Amino acid sequence: MEYRRLGKTGLKVSEISLGSWLTYGGYVEEQNAVASIDKAFDLGINFIDTANVYVRGEAEIVVGKALKNYARDSYVLATKVFWPMGDGPNDRGLSRKHVIEQCNASLKRLNTDYVDIYYCHRYDPETPLEETLRALDDLVRQGKVLYVGVSEWTAEQISEAVHLADKRLLDRIVVNQPQYSMLNRYIEKEVLPVSEKHGIGQVVFSPLAQGVLTGKYQKGSEPPAGSRATQKNLGSLFGLLNDENLDKVENLKGVAAENNLSLSQLALAWILRQPAVASALVGASRPEQLEENVKASGVKLSQDTINHIEDILR
Repeated sequence: MEYRRLGKTGLKVSEISLGSWLTYGGYVEEQNAVASIDKAFDLGINFIDTANVYVRGEAEIVVGKALKNYARDSYVLATKVFWPMGDGPNDRGLSRKHVIEQCNASLKRLNTDYVDIYYCHRYDPETPLEETLRALDDLVRQGKVLYVGVSEWTAEQISEAVHLADKRLLDRIVVNQPQYSMLNRYIEKEVLPVSEKHGIGQVVFSPLAQGVLTGKYQKGSEPPAGSRATQKNLGSLFGLLNDENLDKVENLKGVAAENNLSLSQLALAWILRQPAVASALVGASRPEQLEENVKASGVKLSQDTINHIEDILR
């Protein structure tokens, strides 16, 4: 496993990190979830990601139980705030009330005194940005949060937050968690350049396009039993599972074979070609899935391979 600095901070995170969305506290048994976290540590992963909204706190509880066997200074732990955690009018968003209350609740569920990274899970147009930034700054000063991040904010929103924090001498955003894969490249146009300008690192989620880039889905065939695509609430994996993308996947399999990589390893190595990307978040319903994914760490794709991939993705 290789490690990268998170933006311009001194914090180093594993190139492959472990997420818990749609898995821990959900359709994955707790025993498998804990085994996956144990396997992650064995493989050199030091970065664990979760969120309060994942099964309304259940994922955080599972993660907290799994991490109790490890020294707190041996891993980097991230969680998030924004999405509804109740039915009340203040049970959502990025108000001071919700941010502070949810941070305290997350710490309790995770059974820890602090989180390394605390993300604003989305942008909240109903709360003044300064209110949110001051609440986060207070959490940093209290030692409950070490670094502040955002997820799926636009380039304009990121820039506004950086400038306001500098003007008010508040703690700065240092990390962004966007969706990024061979099949979803929206961040390349504006988000990446703006983030690099301000020293903000990227920790990308869905790098395998909800499993489409593992090659397990075949054009004209039903999804494999037990796969994510069989879950009714995922809507053909958020539009990623279509014939056009499956054609690309078939062509990418040849590129992977030429480089002695699995398709998922190729997809992860392609993401890590970006120096601004600190880590790629992967999920795992079984420990053995991690063993394949971590082999993408340290893989350097040749320029010819990158050009070939670009031709396919066009």
